[in-house]
Amino acid sequence: MLHGIDVSGFQSASYDTRGLSFAFIKATEGRTYTNPHLEAQARTARRAGLVVGYYHFLWPDRIRAQARHFLAKVPDRSGDVLAVDWETTANGSHASDKDKDRFIRRVRRHRPNSRVILYTNRDFWLNTDTTSYVGDGLWIADYVTAGKPRITSDWLFHQHTSHPLDKNVTRFADKDALRDWAAGA
Repeated sequence: MLHGIDVSGFQSASYDTRGLSFAFIKATEGRTYTNPHLEAQARTARRAGLVVGYYHFLWPDRIRAQARHFLAKVPDRSGDVLAVDWETTANGSHASDKDKDRFIRRVRRHRPNSRVILYTNRDFWLNTDTTSYVGDGLWIADYVTAGKPRITSDWLFHQHTSHPLDKNVTRFADKDALRDWAAGA
């Protein structure tokens, strides 16, 4: 099992990469927010030889504008993974299934050489999602034993704790397999 983390604007650009194989970096949120540490956090991951992923925190409505904002801020680089973070927003709302699906499809259409996945928590997956559309894979948050999320669906990444950072594992056997998948092989 490979280990990774995800970081956002709340974390430093110089995070510990020892023992990690991948890092997801929050890039954008809604139509206007961009992580001020985005480029520096990506450099930290790349210098450590990690597979890099970027995610967008989805708000309801204006999906095209959100997708444009996200794609304008993340590099178009082969082997980077793109993700949409679908959960409750700061004001208690959330994007619909249709919005989530449209965002994934739009990003995939504009970045056909990138893997595009869905990040969501177990409650959303079991009680809010009705389409089960995840693009190229599911990244599930469930704070239990690493690699044992309490879902029956196939998953690729599992966020298993948020202490002290959001820690994740993946089902890929080794870093080469993860890199090959991320590159579309």
